[in-house]
Amino acid sequence: MIKYIFLAIFFAASIVHLVHSWQDSSKRKYTKPLLLLSLLFFYVFATGKISWVLVAALATSWLGDVLLMLKGDKWFVMGGISFLISHILFIFVYIPNIVFSSIKWWIAFPIIVYAVISFLIMRSVKENTPKPMFIPMFLYLVANSTMNIFALMQLISVPCLGSALAYVGAILFFASDCTLFIVRYHKKEDLIFKKHFTIMLTYILGEFLITLGMLLIK
Repeated sequence: MIKYIFLAIFFAASIVHLVHSWQDSSKRKYTKPLLLLSLLFFYVFATGKISWVLVAALATSWLGDVLLMLKGDKWFVMGGISFLISHILFIFVYIPNIVFSSIKWWIAFPIIVYAVISFLIMRSVKENTPKPMFIPMFLYLVANSTMNIFALMQLISVPCLGSALAYVGAILFFASDCTLFIVRYHKKEDLIFKKHFTIMLTYILGEFLITLGMLLIK
């Protein structure tokens, strides 16, 4: 019963947050801290065996959300560090389910795709990105890409609905971060349609599908 209460809080907070994001309203700041916090507690009460690594990944994502609410490049960097840790933790969430001997040579192709996309994103924002932040931002996308590749390897090793949802969630998380970089540092401010809404829709769905996917695998 408790898990459904937290799931309801997560859905309600997500809907309200997305509405305010669509309206580009500052009121979205009131619901943002509830998103990952309610998702974390939903996971804790929904699973029969808690993965504390997954709990830590969701907790560092929550911390990243809070830090990104603060204005300034300093807070953007700190939020990025928190999310970087989150991506690393998600990798360790996937590793126990990966049979590395089942991974074939063609995994190189998605690796190249993620690398090319990361390169293109960083090239598009290079002009307006503070120089000290450029390399860390690129390495952050590399970490997110790596998390995606491990989610894909999990899907290859354990082909089921749960691993498929987790990989789709990882893709959406990657899309959200790429969109965030463009919105924040691209010279064309209105390049992304409904920028706050797009960032948060892909992010919320990404985190939810990863969490739900891991619940289904376990």
